[in-house]
Amino acid sequence: MSFQEYFGETHNILRQSIRTFMEREVHPYIDEWEDKEEFPRELYKKVAEAGLTGLGYPEEYGGTPTADVFLKVVFMEEFVRSRSVGLVASLGSHAIALPPILNMGTDEQKKRFIPPVLAGDKIAALAITEPDAGSDVANIRTRAVRDGDEYVVNGAKTFISSGCRADFLTTAVRTGGEGYGGISILVIETDTPGFQVSRKIRKMGWHASDTGELAFQDCRVPVANRLGEEGKGFYGIMENFQWERLVMAVEAAEVAQMAYEESVKYAKERQAFGKSLTGFQVTRHKLVDMATKIEVAREFNYRVAAKMQAGRNVVTEVSMAKNFACEVCDQVVYDAVQIHGGYGYAREYLVERLYRDSRILSIGGGTTEIMKEIISKTLQI
Repeated sequence: MSFQEYFGETHNILRQSIRTFMEREVHPYIDEWEDKEEFPRELYKKVAEAGLTGLGYPEEYGGTPTADVFLKVVFMEEFVRSRSVGLVASLGSHAIALPPILNMGTDEQKKRFIPPVLAGDKIAALAITEPDAGSDVANIRTRAVRDGDEYVVNGAKTFISSGCRADFLTTAVRTGGEGYGGISILVIETDTPGFQVSRKIRKMGWHASDTGELAFQDCRVPVANRLGEEGKGFYGIMENFQWERLVMAVEAAEVAQMAYEESVKYAKERQAFGKSLTGFQVTRHKLVDMATKIEVAREFNYRVAAKMQAGRNVVTEVSMAKNFACEVCDQVVYDAVQIHGGYGYAREYLVERLYRDSRILSIGGGTTEIMKEIISKTLQI
C-alpha cells in the first residue's frame, strides 16, 4: 500500500537512498554478521557518512534538522529491511541514548557528547534496565553518591543494546530516596575506572546486536556529566520512552510485512498435491488475514506518528500501537513459519530469523503488560 497521505517526495528520496545503501553495505554481509553475532564497527561511520545518523538533530551538532516524524519512520522501516532487527537495535542505539542529552543537557554537554556520535566516531547506549528492575524504572538500584565534584556509582545494568562496545552510556542512577523522585541521569564514559562489561548476553534473536550486562564498582563520574537537575531524571526517561515505543511498533509492522512477503513468494512457488500452496483456499485466506492485520497496524502507527508530529499527547495511543503491532507481528511470523513448513524452521529461510527477532518487540521499551497498565490509568479504568 502507498500511504501517500503520510509520505511525499522527500520521504521517497530518503527511502530510495537507504535502500541503495543497504544493497551496497549491508545485504551482502548480513548473514555473516548474524552468524558472528557482531557487525563491523566501521558500519557506524559509513551510516554517518551517508547522512543517515543525524536525522532530526540540530545542524550545530552535525545533524540534519527536521521536525518530520515520518522521515524517521522511513528510516526505521528501511533499516529493518536489512533483514536483521538486531543490526537496527545497535546501529540505532544513539536514537534512545542522545535525546536525554539533547533535551536535558547543557550546551557544553551537547557539544561534547552528540557530534562524535552523529559523525560515527563514537557509540552511545542507553543504560536503564537492571537485573531486578526492567519495566519498573522507578525502582532502579544503581546508586550514585555525591562526593565533592564527583558521583561514586555502584550497581549493574543488563540487556543494554550496544553495551559491549559503547563509548559512553546515558545512565539512570539513584541519587536520592526511593521511587521516581530519586532518579537522575549521568553520562558515564566507558573508560571510567571501575566500569566493566560483565558479559555479552547471547540471545534467542537480534544476533547481530551486541547486548551487554554491565557493572559499576566505585566509578567516579564528574557531576558535570549529570543531565539536568538531580532527581529529575525519571521525567527525561519517560519522555524518551514515547519515541522508543513508536519505533517498536513500526519495527513490528515492518517485520510482519517482510514475513508476509516471504510467505507469498514461497506459497506461489511451493508445489503440493499437484498445485501451488496458493491454490489452496486455506493458504490464500491465511495470507489475506496476514495482509489485513498488517494494514491495520501500519495505519494506526502512522496516525499515532501524525499526532506526535502535531505535538499531541500520545501516551495512550502509542502504548496501544506498540501492543497491537507486536501482537500482529507475533501472529504473522507464526503463520509465516507454518506456511513454510519445515523450511520455516531452517536458518537459510528469512522467516526463521524474523520469528526469533520479533519475540523481543513485545518486551523491549516496556512490556505488553506495562503498556496495558499505562493505558488503563489513562482511561481511568
